[in-house]
Amino acid sequence: MTFAASVQDRFRGMPSGFAAYWPGFAVTAAVAVAAQFLSDHYGAPAMLMALLLGIAFHFLSEEGRCVAGIDFCAKHVLRIGVALLGMRISVDLLIGLGASTILLLVSALVATIGFGLAAAKLLGRGWRLALLTSGSVAICGASAAMAIAAVLPKNEFSERNLIFTVLSVTVLSTLAMIAYPIIAQTMGLDARATGIFFGGTIHDVAQVVGAGFSVSPEAGE
Repeated sequence: MTFAASVQDRFRGMPSGFAAYWPGFAVTAAVAVAAQFLSDHYGAPAMLMALLLGIAFHFLSEEGRCVAGIDFCAKHVLRIGVALLGMRISVDLLIGLGASTILLLVSALVATIGFGLAAAKLLGRGWRLALLTSGSVAICGASAAMAIAAVLPKNEFSERNLIFTVLSVTVLSTLAMIAYPIIAQTMGLDARATGIFFGGTIHDVAQVVGAGFSVSPEAGE
């Protein structure tokens, strides 16, 4: 008996609901592990690697045994992952930032999303694209884009908008990671101001960390 046949025999004995979902779970887990491996070894953002791998295996979500599991992961597991990421932000960390810094970041977030909605209306674009792009810029880049896309109502442009947004914020974040340390040095900002500047303006977390630690450990922290 081959290994594949042995695995199939074992899963036939599982409850029918799990048997319907496990192929999609396995594919999603394999893409996640591969994306993290590529990120760790080549320095590219894990979210970008996951998106590119997901595009390559997108056909599995259209028909076949993997559809149910992939759909479940995209709608439910992704939201759980985003919630767990948010839980990593402690109350002590927020208190340490100070009320003025928190107010500055909240105001910047609201202003960025408001500007995105206004710009989309001016350019004749839909509100879904406006929320997706402005939310990803205001919050945390590709991770935010994936989370926002998971809860937005779907239309025929949803996948195209997500790909455009993730690629755009990744490229812009990388450019900012190179340019912003030079700008901060020219402006004479101290370590704390530099960290706040990078954290509040560079889209993706990985590029924020890279820019911060390229200036000093204090700015990175």
